[in-house]
Amino acid sequence: MHRTSEEKFDIREEIKLIPLWAVILAVALFAGWEALFQMVLVPHDPHPMPLALQLFFGFLGASVFAILTLLVGYVNRDAKLRGMNRTLWTLLVIFVPNAIGFIIYFLMRQPVRTTCPQCSAMVSPVFNYCPRCKFNLHPACPQCHRAIQMGDTFCPYCASELKGQG
Repeated sequence: MHRTSEEKFDIREEIKLIPLWAVILAVALFAGWEALFQMVLVPHDPHPMPLALQLFFGFLGASVFAILTLLVGYVNRDAKLRGMNRTLWTLLVIFVPNAIGFIIYFLMRQPVRTTCPQCSAMVSPVFNYCPRCKFNLHPACPQCHRAIQMGDTFCPYCASELKGQG
């Protein structure tokens, strides 16, 4: 998955990042919580709640565990895509309580890496030059120094001819 700054957020692409192991674990935790809640916690209550509330609270608790598990899987895969230490971030979101680890991750995460058009190396979108082949990733007009697009013949800002620049 290679994004540019012009691409829009697509929830379907983000959901595809969740690994299969996280989905399987989330389903298992959901089923396990439901079983624990319905077979262990509810029968031992001397004054049980109405059945509708029992089902609601069982579903709510199971959903929280499942969603947190899916988020851990997402962070694990997303951190790798962004060139971050996936083990460190996965452990951080697991062990920092009250979802603060997730908040820290989403505030600190790096931009998604892209590929160099010349040598296909993975590069950060903030790099001006590829560290492998020195390809100019963000060419600029030699006259006005504003950003230009690859293949431009003339600068769209000052109309200077771009011989071999784009």
